[in-house]
Amino acid sequence: MNHFELQGGELHCEDVSLAQIAAAVGTPVYVYSSATLERHFTVLREALVGVGLKDPLIAFAVKANPNLAVLRTLGRLGAGADTVSEGEIRRALAAGIPAERIVFSGVGKTEDEIAFALEAGVAEINVESEPELLLIDQVGRRLGRRAEVAFRVNPDVEAGGHAKIATGKAENKFGVSFQEAARLYANASNMAGVRPVGVACHIGSQITDLAPMRAAFLKMRGLVEQLRAEGLSVERLDLGGGLGVPYFNQPEPPAPAQYAAMIAEVTAGLDIQLAFEPGRMIAANAGVLVARALHVHERPEGRRFLVLDAAMNDLLRPAMYDAYHDIRPVTPRDGAPGPYDVVGPVCETGDTFTRDRALAPVEAGDLVAFMTAGAYGASMASEYNSRPLVPEVLVRGDEFAVVRPRPSYDEMLARELAAPWLGD
Repeated sequence: MNHFELQGGELHCEDVSLAQIAAAVGTPVYVYSSATLERHFTVLREALVGVGLKDPLIAFAVKANPNLAVLRTLGRLGAGADTVSEGEIRRALAAGIPAERIVFSGVGKTEDEIAFALEAGVAEINVESEPELLLIDQVGRRLGRRAEVAFRVNPDVEAGGHAKIATGKAENKFGVSFQEAARLYANASNMAGVRPVGVACHIGSQITDLAPMRAAFLKMRGLVEQLRAEGLSVERLDLGGGLGVPYFNQPEPPAPAQYAAMIAEVTAGLDIQLAFEPGRMIAANAGVLVARALHVHERPEGRRFLVLDAAMNDLLRPAMYDAYHDIRPVTPRDGAPGPYDVVGPVCETGDTFTRDRALAPVEAGDLVAFMTAGAYGASMASEYNSRPLVPEVLVRGDEFAVVRPRPSYDEMLARELAAPWLGD
């Protein structure tokens, strides 16, 4: 469910017209719904608690949407944070998320990042390789601390979806193999700078079938039982995220209640604290990208290009993943739908959002909204072609606030310094 609906002939976010936001802030602009963020988090938490899972940690994947206002909205509901860099840890802390609800993942943690995480007191550091385990131990000993760690295990499960967001196969870079997990866990138990507290897995993103998740989670249960049989303490099981959302042209993904029921079945009797790392399922349908039509270019051979002021640097997913986003007019016009190639102004053929998409008539100056853009939209945006970074707006009821402004060209240029030998 999301809170983007037509009211009085115009597309609204909650009770605010997207046209009103575009007039005040300009385009392109990301717009987020507080009500949708809150609903999606609450539905997931209630589903997990409703099947008897005790005190689950729901650590929102900061990479999906790192905006401080979004993080603060979720943090106030009790969300934790799944982070993959010092910057993301700092964002979570700045948003008021307690360190004891922050998980630090990622395959390439630096010594400085590990030290920062330890000094901040994060809940756990997910270990992804033996060299990383040795580095964490070294940093822990230097700081006089035992880092609480969980081992991210690669379950070698095919989850489907785009290859660039699959993370659970043996050829992917993430995690340790099952063959080495028990040995590393036992070794860590004897280290002075780390304390192993659990195991973790994450098999990918935008997964719309519970079967691969169930297969991976059963493997993880078996690992927990094996470690405990060897006399090792396993307090936590982090099952990652990855549950998909409807991008309007795809099958409806499993509901949170179905997901929770499957987890309850797989972990029955295990007596372990569970953690989850959802990102997309909470944020995707809570945001849209609003853009304005610059013109329609019709070629004699029949192709019709709808040129927008938004580009691949504002929404990278279609160019990077061939991702589909529903495109809706903010103020629909009458008329039969027709085919459009929807493109942006960036000097790349890849700056194409879709080809031959049937859309209602669009004219220069019209506003359109890219739906399901609240996850991996603004977080992956850039200033390619020296285009200002797209601003972000948060809506609550009939109010809206700019929560990340669009930088001016002067602000963009001021971030760079001339080399001394080049003069002023």
